Parts: sequence; C-alpha cells; structure tokens
Amino acid sequence: MEWVETTGKSLQEAKDHALDRLGVAADEAEFEVLEEPRSGLFGLMRGEARVRARIMPTAVRPKQERRGRGRDTAKSAGGRSRAKAGSAETSAETSDETSDETPERGSDRRSASGGRRSGGSGASERTSRQRPPKQHKEQTTMDDHDESNESPVSPQEVGDAAVAFMDGLARALGADPTTTLEIDGTNLEVRVTGSDLGLLVGPGGRTLTAVQDLVRVAAQRRLGDHDTRLRVDVGGYREKRREALERFAAAVAAQVIESGTPKALEPMASADRKTVHDAIVEIEGVTSHSEGDDPMRRVVITPA
Repeated sequence: MEWVETTGKSLQEAKDHALDRLGVAADEAEFEVLEEPRSGLFGLMRGEARVRARIMPTAVRPKQERRGRGRDTAKSAGGRSRAKAGSAETSAETSDETSDETPERGSDRRSASGGRRSGGSGASERTSRQRPPKQHKEQTTMDDHDESNESPVSPQEVGDAAVAFMDGLARALGADPTTTLEIDGTNLEVRVTGSDLGLLVGPGGRTLTAVQDLVRVAAQRRLGDHDTRLRVDVGGYREKRREALERFAAAVAAQVIESGTPKALEPMASADRKTVHDAIVEIEGVTSHSEGDDPMRRVVITPA
C-alpha cells in the first residue's frame, strides 16, 4: 500500500492528519515517525512533527500454520535421525563387549583397539546423520519465507467474493439487487443498485460502514488478501454524500472567510472528514484540521 506523509504541531496531530487522508481508523493504519518537535527555551516546542503512514496490511494466517508444520516435521525428522544414530552406537558398543570376552590376551588388545576405532566411527556416523535434518529445516524455512512474500489471491478473486457476499446479503433483506465490481489496480469498489436498499445504508451511512466491514472480513481476510483496498457503495449513496459534503464545506468556508472566525463542523466518520479536507484544499483563504477523538472527532475550518 502507498505511504502518505503529513506534518503537525505534535506527533498526535500529524498522525490524525494522516488518518484523515487515508480515510481509516487508527487501528487500521501503521505509522513511521520521520521527525519530532524539539524542546526550545522555557519548554516551548520548536519545529513540526513529521510522520508517514499507510493502511496496515492484513496478515496471511494459513501460511503461518504451514510454517509451523514445517518446523514440527523438521524437528521430528531430526529426532528420528538422532534415535537411529543412538541405536547404531549401542550396537557397536555391544559388539565391542562381546569381543572383549575372548580368552586370548592378544585378541583382547586387538578387540579393545578395534572397539575404540568402532566408537570413533560411530561418533562420525552420528554427526553426519544429524546434519541433513538441520539443512532440511533451514531450506523449509527459506521456502516458506519466499512464499509469504507472494499474494495468495488476485484482486479479481477478492472482488468476486465481495460481490457474492454483498448480493446474498441484499437478497436476504428482501431486495432485488444488481451488484457490480470495478477494479482499478488494487482498488476495488462493489456497487449495489436496485430498490429497497435503505436498510443497507442507515442514518448518515452508518449501517453502510458496518456492512463494508463485514464484506472486508468475508472477502479480504477470509482469503488472506493484504494488498487490495475494498469499498462498498449502495444505491450511489457515497457519490451523493460526497457531493453534498463538498457543497456544505464550500458554504461553511464562505462564512469563515466573511466572518474571519473558525467554525467547527459536526462529528464525522474518517471518510467524510477526508472529503471535507479535500474540498477545503481547493478553496483559497481557508484551511482545515481535525480535533477530538473518534467517534466525536470533527473538522474545524479556519481562516488562512
């Protein structure tokens, strides 16, 4: 996933700006601190915090299970090899003891000497037999590491799973939907159109947000996908919402420019806050930032 870079008066403010740009919650993103504010005279902070962030990749659980089985197999193979080596050494020692029981002293000395040589050969054999399991274990780990870098599924497979889940959910609620998929690289958008779709949207789009989370679980996480970014739109709600927020942001910006005083908007979801920030960027004379914590986090528009 692509990284975004943001700045702020504090680390928290820089991270909040990054979350607004990504349109996700804090637990869905990972951060890297590039620069921290420095302490100045009388405890005042100098400079700005600078961070970069991206949407957190999803772990591929099935491959971890395979690696575990690989290690167990290697350990079992090593245990069997050590058991065989121990058995061979015991047999060699038993043979030496039998030779030592002969009545002739010359034979005793030769047997003793032969026993020592046999013991040394057994140790060498034990060492040579223990090495292959170790090499096999390292090779297995390297193979699994290489596999973990590969995406297990394609964007098309993830999209098809999302379409099937969304279509089934809409029909279960009594709707007659038409569900389509749009793929743009790793960005996927599932669009549902038809009648009686209001239950899937809910007040302020809150139900749609919850439905989108369910679709991500059913498609991305179930298939082990960690590359795509999936969105769900029902009845064109997101496009209508975006247009309405842009008009609203422009109207509030005009009031702020005229009065010269900041104005705080109502609490919004991260995706809606991103839409407002993007709209304000295009308007001269005003800037915007976010304040508060979710779910009461809101956009504040201030004169530039």
